[in-house]
Amino acid sequence: MKTLLSTKKLQPNQRELILNAGVSFVEYDAIRTTPIDFEMPKELKNVIITSQNGASAFIKKSQKLPSPEGEGLGVRCFCVGKKTTALLEKNEHKVTYTAQNGAALAHFIVKNHKNESFTYFCAKQRRDELPVILKEAGVLCNEVVTYETHSNKRTFNQTFDAVLFYSPSGVQSFFNKNKALSSPEGEVLGVRYFCIGETTATEARKYTNQVIVSNATTIESTIAKAINTLKNIIPSG
Repeated sequence: MKTLLSTKKLQPNQRELILNAGVSFVEYDAIRTTPIDFEMPKELKNVIITSQNGASAFIKKSQKLPSPEGEGLGVRCFCVGKKTTALLEKNEHKVTYTAQNGAALAHFIVKNHKNESFTYFCAKQRRDELPVILKEAGVLCNEVVTYETHSNKRTFNQTFDAVLFYSPSGVQSFFNKNKALSSPEGEVLGVRYFCIGETTATEARKYTNQVIVSNATTIESTIAKAINTLKNIIPSG
């Protein structure tokens, strides 16, 4: 039986996707997050949110503010990921644009909203691509730190047919204690790594060339990509 490792604990329906395919799995949280208290800026017009954690922090804080005419805060949200968008829309915030990763979102903003200012609700360990692209293009962007990420480093003595990654920090956490699964050249010994998106894949390629990107930036799509790939692997010997 094929076995995969998920670097994030899964929801019941996500576990069912794996078990129904006849694949066994191990799951753990490679990272954990803790909220950071922050002051909501007094003036908000355009908001950038690149994760569900950032969205949750923004939603929680914005609930204490008046909502003009029942339209959330009356701000436009620019997001990364369908689930981040869904979470914001569920809480009555207007999402103007959704991109697959931070770099793509930054390029969209530069092309279509270069002369406007933005507020970026982000993690303390946020990636550089988005803010760097905006800064180089002269787009004003105020960063508000809403949470921080901590590694949950764990060593595995078994090998897996597939490892599923959902964030660059999860990649870093896993390989910090499991370098033995990869040769010095970064070629994985019998393991394939499935990533939720191109940003996560870029980090994974620092450790291995056996990287496969999901068709959509969701956990379900990453699981499906892994299952379909494992089914098509012809056993050696």
